[in-house]
Amino acid sequence: MITNFDVNKVYIAEGLSSLLYSDASKCLVTLFEELSIEWEHLPFTNSPLHIWARDYMPVQVSSGKFVKFRYDPDYLKDYPEYKPDMDSVLNSLGIELFQSPINLDGGNVISCGDKVILTDKIFKENLEYSCAKLLDQLTVLLEAEPVIIPWDKYEIYGHADGMVRYIGAGRVLLNNYCDFDKALRKKLLAALSPHFDVEELHYGCYSDNSWAYCNFLNVGNHIFVPMLNEKTDSMALTQIEAAFPHCKCHQVSGCEKIVKDGGALNCSTWSVLNDFQEKEELEESLKE
Repeated sequence: MITNFDVNKVYIAEGLSSLLYSDASKCLVTLFEELSIEWEHLPFTNSPLHIWARDYMPVQVSSGKFVKFRYDPDYLKDYPEYKPDMDSVLNSLGIELFQSPINLDGGNVISCGDKVILTDKIFKENLEYSCAKLLDQLTVLLEAEPVIIPWDKYEIYGHADGMVRYIGAGRVLLNNYCDFDKALRKKLLAALSPHFDVEELHYGCYSDNSWAYCNFLNVGNHIFVPMLNEKTDSMALTQIEAAFPHCKCHQVSGCEKIVKDGGALNCSTWSVLNDFQEKEELEESLKE
């Protein structure tokens, strides 16, 4: 699978630039411009309710392969207004998609190259499949071995991207469960350790929002870490920098309101290896 170290373009929902979230959006876009990172707003997402992107967008498996999973999360059953017109969004991008009936949010997909980490909420969301068949299907679709970790039940979404992130070279970074949930930490280490060397964040204190640091945005060799205006901001940045010495880390101010609404920078963006547009332009030029 394509990993975050391969991607070179970021899409952001237009709703993120609305007044409530504008500080974070401006900071992020300013950093993109300074670093010459290609970015674009997702069309048809200009509602202030549409600040997310990762979960309903396709998963890019390889240069020309995008898998669009079914997006039907239980946490939005009574809030359909938070879903944009996904068909219009995808059609406007002109991406060739493979459609899968499997119900899976993009935030629950952590690509690690030949492996992919997902929480066990996927079994609850796809009861029409046996566990074995579901894992077989995901292996084929994602061209990677699924590594299943326990769902943090204090987080209703069931996503992995606030729990663990891929460092590269067979290593992952685990969120600071050692500070507040040693029982879950033990289960996570048991699930991850057979496949990866595990490094851990550790702040020595508990914060309701500490998961958000792990929900950073990784674009190539750049990592964008949310600032929460908490004393753990500097600790998180220092530890993430140490875990990713091959990357340049940048703090993004104004993320408190995004985090209050249940997500952070990985949730509010969609990143890709952008060569599919170049292929389309080449094909069009050959037709002329």
